[in-house]
Order: sequence, then C-alpha cells, then structure tokens
Amino acid sequence: MSIKAYQRAATQADNPRELEYRAFGQVTAGLVRVKETASATTVIAEALDANRRLWNVLSADCSTPENQLPSPLRAQIVSLALWVSRYSSEVLRDGADIDPLIHINRTMMEGLAAH
Repeated sequence: MSIKAYQRAATQADNPRELEYRAFGQVTAGLVRVKETASATTVIAEALDANRRLWNVLSADCSTPENQLPSPLRAQIVSLALWVSRYSSEVLRDGADIDPLIHINRTMMEGLAAH
C-alpha cells in the first residue's frame, strides 16, 4: 500500500479508528494473498513492506505526546511494531510463516472494530 493510498483512505474515513481498520484490512489482505498463492519474492516483499510501513506509522503516532492512548497501550503498540519489523525480515529472508503477522493484524482489527 503506497503512501498515496494511505492518504486517500484517510480522506475517506469518518474517524481515525475507521482509517486504521481500513489500513489493517488492506495490508492484511495483501499478506493473506501471499499466503494463499505461490507469490513471487517481489510480491511478498511488497506485502511485507506495506505492513511494516503501517506499523511504523502507528509506532510513530504512539511516540508523540499528543497521542491520547494510555501510555502502557502505546508502549505495547511500539513494541509490536518492532516485532513486526524483525519478524517480517525473517519471513523474507528465512521463509518464516506469515501467519503470525496476519494474526496480529486481525487482532488489531478486532480491537478497532470493538469500539
């Protein structure tokens, strides 16, 4: 997902929670496509990169003093973003299973949808 696509999604969302849910939906769909098809390395790399960029945006947002989430939750999101980055490298480099990334994203989506 490109930055332009993320920005387009931002203008279509009614609130930040919907934006985040849509962004997770898009990158998770890309990860699922990688899992379900015999994807070329470039397709896998693109899906992982889009997922990493989403988590980096969330991590950066959680690092700002203006973020209104509770501090422990912000720290957990930053920690997850670091894990996503490291694990994505394992997927690309070592062929690790992509399922944990899909699971984390779906869990985040469930949390976003619950409120």
